[in-house]
Amino acid sequence: MASSSSATGSGQPEVAFSSFMTEVKLIEKRDSSLTPKQQIERLIRPGCTYFNLNPYEVLQVDPSMEVPDIKKLYRRLSILVHPDKNMDDRERAQKAFDALSNAMKTLEDETSRKSILDTIEEAKQKTDFLLGEKRKQLKKDDKPTAIEEDDPLKYKETLHKNTVKLFADYAIRRKEIEEKEARIKKREREEEIKEEDKSKKAKEWQKDWEDGRDKRVHNWRDFSNHDTAKKKKKNRMAFKPPKPKLETR
Repeated sequence: MASSSSATGSGQPEVAFSSFMTEVKLIEKRDSSLTPKQQIERLIRPGCTYFNLNPYEVLQVDPSMEVPDIKKLYRRLSILVHPDKNMDDRERAQKAFDALSNAMKTLEDETSRKSILDTIEEAKQKTDFLLGEKRKQLKKDDKPTAIEEDDPLKYKETLHKNTVKLFADYAIRRKEIEEKEARIKKREREEEIKEEDKSKKAKEWQKDWEDGRDKRVHNWRDFSNHDTAKKKKKNRMAFKPPKPKLETR
């Protein structure tokens, strides 16, 4: 929840902020009393892939709430949307139940919870910075510096949009990194398979060479013996000129 200084922007009266807080509490009370069907619809509504990246929004709790207290609310919500309690809408109820379970698991992990809180704080700082820049530009243009986000409810809406967007940006970035790493691993594995196949073929060739050694030696000996015998036979069959006869007188 935004503080009075940041939410009121240009120093609206405390009564306005008090009214804002009252309205927010009424909204939270209304949301917490949603029927099972309404909770299911909330958790699987269009765009839920990005809305549900913020576990605090999924569980409808303030980031300042302690984990044990969040667990109590989680149990109530999970009972409402449990598939066994919504037999006529079991498939959608299961998706809603999974969204709640994943959100609770994220917040139970200290590292993940810290990362979530850091993102929420970053979104708030970014929102305040952008609104400050907006005021500066108006002042530079000699225009009134009052902006619509001076209305606490409008500020809350803008903060919510920026928070959702930041969670989505980080999710998309993580996915891109994971896909890039997966492609690198795939290429590396393909190279490993090529090397393994090359090594395997080399070993098979070497084995075949070794296994064929005796056969090659035997064939060479047969060839040598046959060649020697052939030469001897040729020598025996070679033409011999007749011996010259002495002339008689």
